Amino acid sequence: MLSLLEQYFGYTTFRPLQREIMEHCVAGKDCLVLMPTGGGKSLCYQLPALMFPGMTIVISPLIALMKDQVDALTANGVRAAYMNSTLNAQEITRVEADSIAGRLRLLYLAPERLAIPSVLHFLQSLNVSLFAVDEAHCISEWGHDFRPDYRNLYALRHQFPGVPFMALTATANERVRDDILTQLKLTQGRVFQSSFNRANLTYRVEPKKKTFDKLVAEIRQRPQQAIIIYCFSRKETEKIAADLRANKIDAAAYHAGMTPKERTRVQDRFIRDQIPVIVATIAFGMGIDKPDVRLVVHMDLPKSVEGYYQETGRAGRDGLASDCLLYYSAGDRFKHEYFIREIEDRAEQARVRRQLDEVTRYCELKTCRRAFLLAYFGEAFPHTYCDSCDICRPTPTVAVPSASPREAAEDYDTELFEQLRAERRTIAEAQGIPPYMVFGDKTFHEMARRFPQSRESLSHIFGVGTEKLAKYGTRFLRIITDYARAHDKTEDTSATPTIVRAKKPVRATVSTSITETVQACNAGKSLESIALLRRLSIGTVLQHLEKASSQGITIKTDHFPFPADRLNRIAEAFKKSGNNFLTPARDSLGADYGYDELRLARIILRNGRAT
Repeated sequence: MLSLLEQYFGYTTFRPLQREIMEHCVAGKDCLVLMPTGGGKSLCYQLPALMFPGMTIVISPLIALMKDQVDALTANGVRAAYMNSTLNAQEITRVEADSIAGRLRLLYLAPERLAIPSVLHFLQSLNVSLFAVDEAHCISEWGHDFRPDYRNLYALRHQFPGVPFMALTATANERVRDDILTQLKLTQGRVFQSSFNRANLTYRVEPKKKTFDKLVAEIRQRPQQAIIIYCFSRKETEKIAADLRANKIDAAAYHAGMTPKERTRVQDRFIRDQIPVIVATIAFGMGIDKPDVRLVVHMDLPKSVEGYYQETGRAGRDGLASDCLLYYSAGDRFKHEYFIREIEDRAEQARVRRQLDEVTRYCELKTCRRAFLLAYFGEAFPHTYCDSCDICRPTPTVAVPSASPREAAEDYDTELFEQLRAERRTIAEAQGIPPYMVFGDKTFHEMARRFPQSRESLSHIFGVGTEKLAKYGTRFLRIITDYARAHDKTEDTSATPTIVRAKKPVRATVSTSITETVQACNAGKSLESIALLRRLSIGTVLQHLEKASSQGITIKTDHFPFPADRLNRIAEAFKKSGNNFLTPARDSLGADYGYDELRLARIILRNGRAT
């Protein structure tokens, strides 16, 4: 796993809980992952996808989230794709063909697509190793972002009974967690919960007095840094964005009243560092993987603590210090109360009002804000004060825009840092990708601190994987070496490993569950007996045998009865289609031949039984 982590993602260590989650997943077991935004949830299924023999299907709620993750994976050399409404029929056909041919490791789908029979039919033709349900709080009616289509995911458990599920979310209290476990039938799975403490974030609440003047001052202390400003209404986003532009601050509004084309344009400009400030309703931000947002401002009272935590979580995803600022007035409650009174369902009305009470209590705290947020998610803060909220440190401070708490004391060359950022922007514009997909600010901090002078040294910098070293190494090394020569800088080798071990090729492994199925098969048991013994469906037994066979494990098939004439016809259908894919063969043979029969025939033919 460490070899894959360094090769594809450029990291040399795992974050807390990541390795345990991945090992559990690779063993073919269900789990629920509760991890804060920026904690590394996506990697928990992306890296195992490189180890599985089959595909990982990711259920993702937003088009922007899919595109960001697929673009980032592709930039790292991982074969991934998505299927959503932005693709035309020809593009969807190409993605399906790549999936069936085994050319993809991950495929992202929206939950709405799973209601389409042809999509389910397509999934059943694949060798699926894992279902990852991202933003899993959307499945719960008690969550802050309920999506009815998520409720239909339980059907996948019946159609793919032997395939493990991983559900992931950054915002779930105890009630929402229980709902996720129940809805996805994960009650036998393991719950992994990492700390919800975002140590790099500073939390502040300030009274609504001369708010716009204070906002301008905050932005001007972070020139050209990425900033998100959340407002209650569409009208307010337009006004604040216009007022900021009048003060020579490059800002754009974003809200649901804009056309999809307008929203996409604004979002893309923000992600690509072409506009630093976005003024938005809460319609903006979910699924945006931009790691270098340095300030998140709430101009109005949020609806819930969960929503507030998720929105502030968009700051500092790269681990560098960032600020979360909320302007509060007790009168803000009345805006929400108006809409709450319009809710006809009394139980729902009471639930929404309780959420409002909690977030109001947060704003009026006299004790540590960090401790309150952690307690809300069931976690105790082990210290008496956090030193990074306005209660624990009353004097307002602005977080250093480009240093994490750990790195604040470590100097780096800001001039070189800006040169590296400028080169990144040039590369990103030429390739049509967001700048952070080239390298993140954290990577440039380390380059501008250590001045690597060779490709070997550069390969040990945080975030520089094999693929990116090959793509971009020469360009950034040239900048660093030229700058070091001109300013008489030498390479800092103190952090470079003195012992380097050759990377060994990582072989995909089969889980213990698959091994047990193979052992039963090779002992001469029938498919029905194996299914009964292992408490699996026959379809899952066949998937296990195929996975093992694809890894070169011998499968004994002589004891499986199979009419010679039907086996011959299936073999001919595979030959005629030019491959061993199930769907083309079944289309040729007709509905009289089922997928389980085709799978068994494919196993028999692969293991050498004559036709």
